[in-house]
Amino acid sequence: MRRYGKNTDEDDIRSRPNPKGNRPRTNIRPKHEDAADGMVLTVDRGRLTVLVDDRIVMAMKARELGRKAAVVGDHVSVIGDLSGKKDTLARIVRIGERTTLLRRTADDDDPYERVVVANADQLAIVTALADPEPRPRLIDRCLVAAYAGGLTPLLVLTKSDLSPPDELLELYGALDIPHVVTSRQELESGAAVARVREQLDGKITAFVGHSGVGKTTLVNALVPNDQRRSTGHVNAVTGRGRHTTTSALALPLSGNAGWVVDTPGVRSFGLHHVDPSLVIHAFPDLEPGTEGCPRACSHDEPDCALDEWVEKGHADPARLYSLRRLLSTRERTEGD
Repeated sequence: MRRYGKNTDEDDIRSRPNPKGNRPRTNIRPKHEDAADGMVLTVDRGRLTVLVDDRIVMAMKARELGRKAAVVGDHVSVIGDLSGKKDTLARIVRIGERTTLLRRTADDDDPYERVVVANADQLAIVTALADPEPRPRLIDRCLVAAYAGGLTPLLVLTKSDLSPPDELLELYGALDIPHVVTSRQELESGAAVARVREQLDGKITAFVGHSGVGKTTLVNALVPNDQRRSTGHVNAVTGRGRHTTTSALALPLSGNAGWVVDTPGVRSFGLHHVDPSLVIHAFPDLEPGTEGCPRACSHDEPDCALDEWVEKGHADPARLYSLRRLLSTRERTEGD
């Protein structure tokens, strides 16, 4: 065994090379100060379409982002080839802070959370009044997801030529949700599109609804220059529509007046991720009454202070009924 003295010659010492290369490992990441700002328009199998200035750029997520994923509506920072030319690819190196987030799970027992869209201002819940029949339970679930995610809900009722909207509107009247009622004839003439458009200008609006309600037809009418969706029909036997939208897509309204986000049709809207305590924030007339509630109150139990709050005339009883219906929606099935 070779031993070295006090005056060892450095040339005599053997050094073992770094098996992973000569570059030392570091936790310091580049700041990418020259990155351009963009908005994610759609995501397809790991490739993201990003609007950078007035160009459409294809990009992928940088490895340094780890498990963090960008979704439609995200504000991102992009580097690399930003020309937008065919067969070019940029990298997303940062994802901006999100102001709102629409999320869902496959069902209430599924812990896997699916992010539908980020930074949307409102959620347009599209429901047919007939063919297929309306599903109030699904509407309730969409409302809970909207309130929990910070989005303002908007009811869009289609096919009013087949059934009147009065009964459904009465069910949600206490919630003071803005609504638009349309018929198939009005869609063809453009009158319905104008009324819906009034609710969308200057906002980012995500459209959601189960298959066959006319959501894609309405989106195509709102952004006729960007149609990429086919429209389906309702099965006469099952009463269900066929999925025609397979991925979320952000489309600009004419005149740079806002954005429409078309999302895939849903047959269920799981709320495993939703904290029920967040729903009360959508009821500012009821929220002060919860100060007297017992700890961890579900707002639907004998000691709930909201009953006394309503009895004293601080809020409409119909509002308390609506709150409790929404809070209990996770415990019910999504039947019609």
